Amino acid sequence: MSSISIIGVGNMASALAGRALAGGNTVEIIGRDPAKAKALAAALGGATVGRVGTAPSGDIVIVAVPYASAVAVVSEYGDALHGKVIVDITNPITPDFTGFVTPDGSSGAQEIAKAAPAGAHVVKAFNTLPCDVLAAGSVDGRPVDVFIAGDDAQAKARVSVFIESLGMHPMDAGSCRWRGHWRTPPCCSWASSPTPSSTPTSSSASTFSAEHTRTTTKGQSHARFSHWRNRARRFAHHP
Repeated sequence: MSSISIIGVGNMASALAGRALAGGNTVEIIGRDPAKAKALAAALGGATVGRVGTAPSGDIVIVAVPYASAVAVVSEYGDALHGKVIVDITNPITPDFTGFVTPDGSSGAQEIAKAAPAGAHVVKAFNTLPCDVLAAGSVDGRPVDVFIAGDDAQAKARVSVFIESLGMHPMDAGSCRWRGHWRTPPCCSWASSPTPSSTPTSSSASTFSAEHTRTTTKGQSHARFSHWRNRARRFAHHP
């Protein structure tokens, strides 16, 4: 099983920590408010509490804070994250859900990766799941699909093993790199496990991620963004 550090004490942090503990992983909770971190760890049972500014104990570090704080958090930890797999669960969208806050030509995961030290690898995951679905781990008795994106195969493999320990199904969606109009990695529309006849394989998910915007017109991209924005409004969560 995996050793996990979760930076954050909100709903997403709680849901991830609960699933991780149930899956036999070791979990460390880190929060700027020590009282909240201790309260969450106590409520979960079995989690330890880390200190802000010290090296996270987990091999996988989940940044469970809003995107507006994520880059600064990773920067503050600096070399303490060397050799870690950093999991970015954020959605870099404006408060009114009308656009993205990342620079042109970049994704949220890429911006976080720029702030990470050499030797750390960023994997995008869990950003398509609202906290209640994540806490449940399944929809109508079917395991939830978790799309992951990243540029290091070993890091994605480690995150995939972790996801499987949660009783969920990892799906490799390719790279974290910017893709034209669709800035966030392809794991940008919420989905539970589709019906067996429509379930894509990891390879088909990767093809989708690589080809999705290559053949997408501006109008189609806007329609897809609007569709995702409406889903985000429905399932909005605040880590």
